[in-house]
Amino acid sequence: MPSLADDFPELLQPREGPCLSLYQATHRRHPDNQQDPIRFRNGVKTLDESLRRQYPNRETRTLLEPFHALAENEAFWNRALDGLAVLAAPGFFRAYRLQRSVPERAIVADSFHLKPLLRMLQSADRYRILGLSRSEAKLYEGNRDSLDEVEWMAGVPRTPADVSGDERDVERATRHYGSPAAGKVTRHGTDVKQDAVDRETERFFRAVDRGVLAEHGGHDASPLLLAALPENHHLFRRVSRNPSLAAAALYSHPDSMPIESLRARAWELVQPYYLERLDGLVGAFEAARARHLASSDLADIGNAVVAGRVATLLIDADRVVPGTFDAQTGAVRFDDLAHPGIDDLLDDLAEAVLRQGGEVVVVPSERMPVPSGAAATYRY
Repeated sequence: MPSLADDFPELLQPREGPCLSLYQATHRRHPDNQQDPIRFRNGVKTLDESLRRQYPNRETRTLLEPFHALAENEAFWNRALDGLAVLAAPGFFRAYRLQRSVPERAIVADSFHLKPLLRMLQSADRYRILGLSRSEAKLYEGNRDSLDEVEWMAGVPRTPADVSGDERDVERATRHYGSPAAGKVTRHGTDVKQDAVDRETERFFRAVDRGVLAEHGGHDASPLLLAALPENHHLFRRVSRNPSLAAAALYSHPDSMPIESLRARAWELVQPYYLERLDGLVGAFEAARARHLASSDLADIGNAVVAGRVATLLIDADRVVPGTFDAQTGAVRFDDLAHPGIDDLLDDLAEAVLRQGGEVVVVPSERMPVPSGAAATYRY
């Protein structure tokens, strides 16, 4: 499965249409999950009908072939989470299992429908867990409600055997102890082998750190918790260069407890980071507003977005503001969701900010500093 966090910047970019977006709630367990493939096929039929109406003179069969293949993939449906997003365009197909349920949508347009993903991906309650031992590494992604193991990605070693090298240190030590030189202190073979094991572990930990940072770092500000036995914490923290590695940690391996217990313990550690981050964002907004470098007025924010002035945009997790945003002029217009073509103005503004390299954070209603649903801090 591709990583949604890694792919999201690409999903925001303009591309050749038609762009197909299919969303649905899914279920983790039998028998509830039996209906998921059936509802998925119904969504594909809706996409097919929309394609025939909007592109009557275009061959669109190849666009739907990956959808049909996914519908028949029993292994995929047996590993479902709480929601599903499937996006396709000419030469492009992605399916994402989601840790939160989403409303059913089957949309054909000139760009992807990303609002459900934006609300999920930009939420401030996200975190990751790196489960580490001398012999294996595991990565988990979670929020306050869910935690799931990540399907491992290329570039991140799962075991020491995945780390490239000319010859393994342990194998060299096992075969070549050599003769001590005159005047040198003789070391027992087991000591030499232990040194080699320690060097191999350090090499493995360094490779894991590099891979996690490359594949799951950079753009991702969510905290990374280390879950490992105490003896492995010091070494990994000594070699790690990941700025998201949290000081709080789990001093046991994830395999030693049920995943729900792991989630509960992790959230106890993450919640202070979560609250501190929200307080910092709200405080920065208030300080900027005192200097006339922030606003909660949606019309003002729209103009600032077009001008490239928005550094950070906070949006209310539970608020929907029906309307439209003109990405060329910055004009906003309020409307009614019942009208065709009208969507959530807050999400339109958020997508525009992300395309310009700004930061968007979805904030619980009770922690929003303003009632309008959006709070923007400006660059200048």
